Amino acid sequence: MRVVIAEDSALLRAGIVRLLTDEGVEVVAQLGDAEDIVDAVRQGTPGVVILDLRMPPTFVDEGFRAALDIQQNFPRVGVMLLSQYVEHSYAEELVRQASGGVGYLLKQRVGDFDEFLSAVRRVHRGETVLDSEIYRKFVGSPRERRAAGLLTTRELQVMELMATGLTNSGIVKRLGVSERAVEKHVTSILAKLRIPNSGEDHRRVLAVLDYLRGSKQGRVAGD
Repeated sequence: MRVVIAEDSALLRAGIVRLLTDEGVEVVAQLGDAEDIVDAVRQGTPGVVILDLRMPPTFVDEGFRAALDIQQNFPRVGVMLLSQYVEHSYAEELVRQASGGVGYLLKQRVGDFDEFLSAVRRVHRGETVLDSEIYRKFVGSPRERRAAGLLTTRELQVMELMATGLTNSGIVKRLGVSERAVEKHVTSILAKLRIPNSGEDHRRVLAVLDYLRGSKQGRVAGD
């Protein structure tokens, strides 16, 4: 796996580089801003680009905009955004534009390196990885309470894992249940919440988030 890293904190950037290289990951470029990120991707042909969402000069959304450029110009390159905070709109737009693997994690996840490395590898494989805090923002909301009234305890567990981007096989490993059981739970969740049954991982994640946010796509009868 080849990786490009763009992170303005020299200490965090060096730490990520060290951790990845110790695991045999080739870091082909490391940058302190997003200005030259497209050129670095073009020259380094990475499988994954890891970017800080906010970087110089304005520290607003340079990393996010660079991520969208990469998705448009290099559709096979996975993109992993790191942020200090959960910003739902950025995460949602990133997934909506995804043609390859995509991830959005809080920076604190880097401290749990096994989890972080697993997320990077999943993005490299073309999967979706969203921080669990994105789902937890909805806990206690009217629509989350409605879901709790419609779904079983196990289905709620599966829905949370779906929302954080795990595929069926990933849910199998996390819960220690059979593939068939997960398929039945997913089918039941989509039916009970009247979520469109899309086989594409990115769209399945968005469908769950749409429901929890209460958008048109996720409305159920009686809302």
